[in-house]
Amino acid sequence: MVYMKEIVKRLIKLNKTISTMESCTGGFLANEITNIEGSSEVFKYSAVTYSNEYKIKMGVNKKVIDKYTVYSKETANEMSKNISDFTSSNYGVGITGQINRIDKRNIVNNNNKIYISIYDRDNNKFYTKEVVAIKDNRANNKKYIIEIIKKELLKIIK
Repeated sequence: MVYMKEIVKRLIKLNKTISTMESCTGGFLANEITNIEGSSEVFKYSAVTYSNEYKIKMGVNKKVIDKYTVYSKETANEMSKNISDFTSSNYGVGITGQINRIDKRNIVNNNNKIYISIYDRDNNKFYTKEVVAIKDNRANNKKYIIEIIKKELLKIIK
């Protein structure tokens, strides 16, 4: 199990910041970060953009959603970069996908596939990962996804 405390410690030591734009995880990552003492030094902002409308209002290009769907690596990249730009954070995290439910408004064949993007603003670099939500319920899938994100953040933030 990866501990968020280590990620927050690294960010503090490096004087770096992080922001998140979450969809299917519904703020779970922001919650994990803010549960750590001292996180206010590094955590700037979080947006839970559950609908396409609010992803677009937060800067996600509608043309990207129309071309690739809201459940895509491209949309996750838009989310991570836009939240980083919006907050001037060193790192932006974007998470989109479907967890244990078919979305009647966005019908695609990516059921239970989650798209994660971590944007490193200092190096203008995206780190992306696709995850299949394999757990038996939404809560366990959210925990699973956040563990994967924490592992990725530990690799990236050095």
